[in-house]
Amino acid sequence: MRLILLFFLIVFAPQSAISQEKTILFSDAIKSNIKKYNKESDKVYQNGDIEKGQALFDSLVKNHLVGSKFDDYTFKSVNSKKVKLSKIGKPTFIITYSSWCVINKGEIAALNKLARNYNDSIQFIVVFWDTKQNMKKIGRQFNGKIKVCYANESYKNDATAVSTLKHTLGFPTSYFLNSDMEVVDIKRGGIAIPPRTPSRKAMEMNYALFDERLTDFMQKKDQMHQLAVLSQD
Repeated sequence: MRLILLFFLIVFAPQSAISQEKTILFSDAIKSNIKKYNKESDKVYQNGDIEKGQALFDSLVKNHLVGSKFDDYTFKSVNSKKVKLSKIGKPTFIITYSSWCVINKGEIAALNKLARNYNDSIQFIVVFWDTKQNMKKIGRQFNGKIKVCYANESYKNDATAVSTLKHTLGFPTSYFLNSDMEVVDIKRGGIAIPPRTPSRKAMEMNYALFDERLTDFMQKKDQMHQLAVLSQD
């Protein structure tokens, strides 16, 4: 039975998640692969091939970023407390925004509901690439289950996070980390909300998308954990 389970995990787990021999930092994985990815993706997007562009992103994540160790960033939060990732100690969902970009209709309400429902098992963090001054109003729209943070080039110690996250994969981007800060998955963008969609319907559409991603995240997280345990036996 143990051999069957090991075979199943090897077949279905991302290749980068299988290797436990050497810890690779997320920032190093990005640095080693982003130039080639940008060159290839720029070409296909210029040709209007959105589907192939998404496939290239998924390949970058699956083959080079999943399984890497997320850098231990310390973000400033709107309540003046700092959020250090290594202090969280449980699976973490991070989504990045910027206050000058319009957030999808119903998305904040959906994240608030998700944070309430998953509060016991997942820590939700929202990071805005912006200044504290610009965060005062929008930060109040999120509930207390979500740590609302900000980072900006003008602030000391934010340069690494900004260059590694904002200026590589863009935003909005969602990062799914296990309790050991290993990257389990990364997704970009959200769902397209048709014009004049009622607020409640928009919230439900966003909720369904993120709930599906979180369910997939928890399943992949468990697979990675089981594989790590089996590899130690």
